[in-house]
Amino acid sequence: MGELFVRLDAWLKANPIGKVFMSPADISWAPDVLVQPDLFVVPLDQAKTREWKDIQTLLLVIEVLSPSTRRHDRFTKRRVYQEHDVPIYWLVDVEARLAEVWTPAATGPTVVSDRLVWHPAGTREPLTIPLAEVIPPKG
Repeated sequence: MGELFVRLDAWLKANPIGKVFMSPADISWAPDVLVQPDLFVVPLDQAKTREWKDIQTLLLVIEVLSPSTRRHDRFTKRRVYQEHDVPIYWLVDVEARLAEVWTPAATGPTVVSDRLVWHPAGTREPLTIPLAEVIPPKG
């Protein structure tokens, strides 16, 4: 997760559309909706606050699956992110060495095993992250 943070942070410095944060952070859209994304990008105007309650827009969310969170990240959190129009949600599966890419309208993931690509509005070049460079080698 650290390498993903470093790459996102560097890319966002060159493409200043938002700021990346790392959990712990409580993001809530309603009294009964609370998520703690592993990594997430918020627009610059909302990034200026350190009050998590003031963050309502997530541009990108990344969850790194672990045995204890796998089901919750893949089903419960994914649905919450889709319902709240998070434009892109990456589920990184270290064990399988792949990632699932979800969008709000998707009924199934796009599974990638080579690289993650993010090209938000307002940027010239996409962020491209080879999975082999951010997933630790097996063994």
